[in-house]
Amino acid sequence: MQTLLHTADSRGHASHGWLNSYHTFSFAGYNDPQRLHFGVLRVLNDDTVAGGMGFGTHPHDNMEIISIPLSGTLEHKDSAGNHGIIQSGDVQVMSAGGGIAHSEKNHSKSEEVKFLQIWLFPNKRNVPSRYDQQTFRAEDRHNQFQQILSPNPDDAGVWIHQDAWFHFADFDANFSADYQVKRPGNGVYVFVLEGDATVAGQTLHRRDGFGVWDTESFTIKADSNTRLLLMDVPMSL
Repeated sequence: MQTLLHTADSRGHASHGWLNSYHTFSFAGYNDPQRLHFGVLRVLNDDTVAGGMGFGTHPHDNMEIISIPLSGTLEHKDSAGNHGIIQSGDVQVMSAGGGIAHSEKNHSKSEEVKFLQIWLFPNKRNVPSRYDQQTFRAEDRHNQFQQILSPNPDDAGVWIHQDAWFHFADFDANFSADYQVKRPGNGVYVFVLEGDATVAGQTLHRRDGFGVWDTESFTIKADSNTRLLLMDVPMSL
């Protein structure tokens, strides 16, 4: 088993007034050659956007983009005519494929929106762009792994063009469970949304990230009431 620790306070940070963003991996003005990606996981941004503000229309291509609101309401529009409103409990995906332009803005004029912006390299290039979103029940992740994303349109959660699986987990203090890696050659990046946990023997705290690979499974124990996001991704680009 190999592991990699990224503590919350080691992340890149950018504050633009309307946007407060923490970057786990190199992004925009934050450039660390040791933190370019974890396998196909290229971007993990922890963003807070002020009321009425957001990212104006901008282009993407050949990237799988996942948005996960943690609080508040996010509004999406794109050049394919898609328009969506997402909030805590929702997961949105956009396959940029051969090219698409989109905007993401705070739907509220007064309240902040906090969300995770995640990019994965796809396993197919120049596919038709697509958009989807789903809502997930909090009770379905209580002391269990709730699948929210997979490579299979017929499986639970939204799907993307990559052999990746995402799970939420809300664990009570002292609850433990073994996570089974979904595919040989994949690794898992565990991001602690709230609380404290011990993952594969490593103690983690709020907003710490921890990569685990070269193993078929590992143990997660909640040291307090804990909410986790697990990103099970190929380690080879």
